[in-house]
Amino acid sequence: MLQASDTASPDTQQSHRAAWIALLARSPLDLLESNAAFAARFDEHVLRHPETGLMMVQGRVGGSGARFNLGEVTVTRCAVRLEATDATESVGISYVLGRSRRKAHLAALCDALLQIPDLYPVLEASLLNPIRQHLAAAVDARAARAASTKVDFFTVAREAGPTGAAGGLA
Repeated sequence: MLQASDTASPDTQQSHRAAWIALLARSPLDLLESNAAFAARFDEHVLRHPETGLMMVQGRVGGSGARFNLGEVTVTRCAVRLEATDATESVGISYVLGRSRRKAHLAALCDALLQIPDLYPVLEASLLNPIRQHLAAAVDARAARAASTKVDFFTVAREAGPTGAAGGLA
């Protein structure tokens, strides 16, 4: 199994890296493609070509109970190494749901680019923030769809009033 990084880095960077890897995995493909041009100045070496397999997903009873195997999902993984002429090197990995080999490759490429200190602020603004906005909009849209199906039973009872179905028997 590939390690997250071959170079020693502080724990804070590793926790940030875990967060951006999760964002890259859920990102739409077009946002990843629009930022892949940053890799043009690096030599790219594919360590693990995109490959698709199955992964077991676990659930919990009631969200906090004992774990159980829920089922399997299709996952595609990839690993790349970027090298620059100034001996700058970084290794990027990705695991994405589904079978998109292109998305797995671009996510690994973006992970490697985000580890380069000079590129991080630019990619934070042009890649990570738009992904966060996209995911927040998707959560809001899902919440709005769910809210549109909500039934307020107290309102229904008040609207029926004293002349409702049982009100005429007074």
